[in-house]
Amino acid sequence: MSNTHSIPAFGLGTFRLQGQVVIDSVKNGLDLGYRAIDTAQIYGNEAEVGQAMAESGVARKDLFLTTKIWVENYAQDKLVPSLKASLAKLRTDQVDLTLIHWPSPGNAVPVAEFMAALLDAKRQGLTRQIGVSNFNISLMQQAIAAVGASEIATNQIELHPYLQNRKLAEFARSQGIAITSYMTLAYGKVLHDPVVQAIANTHAATAAQVVLAWALQLGYAVIPSSTKRANLQSNLLAQQLKLSDTEMAQIAALDRGERLTSPEGLAPIWD
Repeated sequence: MSNTHSIPAFGLGTFRLQGQVVIDSVKNGLDLGYRAIDTAQIYGNEAEVGQAMAESGVARKDLFLTTKIWVENYAQDKLVPSLKASLAKLRTDQVDLTLIHWPSPGNAVPVAEFMAALLDAKRQGLTRQIGVSNFNISLMQQAIAAVGASEIATNQIELHPYLQNRKLAEFARSQGIAITSYMTLAYGKVLHDPVVQAIANTHAATAAQVVLAWALQLGYAVIPSSTKRANLQSNLLAQQLKLSDTEMAQIAALDRGERLTSPEGLAPIWD
């Protein structure tokens, strides 16, 4: 089972970036060759992302733009209007991918309701593809029951060498749903790992390049962010780095189930 979706393997994240900082990051990224940008309603930076894209000179058709619907906008009568508001901020009439950001707190809005509303947004042409974020296997099963696996482009989850989420990734793969890894560098924690550093030395690469290459080789999409142009440029080179089976196995052995993002009231019961 496989979807016809195409999610760019390498994108630019904008989480926690605000104001001029996010404008500069996106402009630098686009100038360096990034063509996929990831934002969200709750990041409070959609307008700045839209401004940076508009001023970059890169044609909209050459970009892949993702946003995420916030939990307060899941109800059937709110989701589409909220996405239209996002489109206005982003200065575009359509995004390429729209995700449900977190499960509905306390299941206030049932999965079937918000997935149907999201599919409606797609049918209205507001988004080319739809998907989910921070869903466990049970929630993914509910989303699949609501709209079909072929409609779900990706599940965007925290995934890095210290939290490899194999059970969830395996389930997604079995359904033809792509995994997008966020916080692939674990807020920079894995960059100091001696195993990662040793592999980086072997390849004359950076630790970040090694970790990103590891995720890419496993078939995951990545969306690293940086405020520094040099790091944005360096991260892109991860796409050229090939790790050996031994090196991949060494990183696989680093998994310790260390989750860094699990907000109370939002996070599901993780697999």
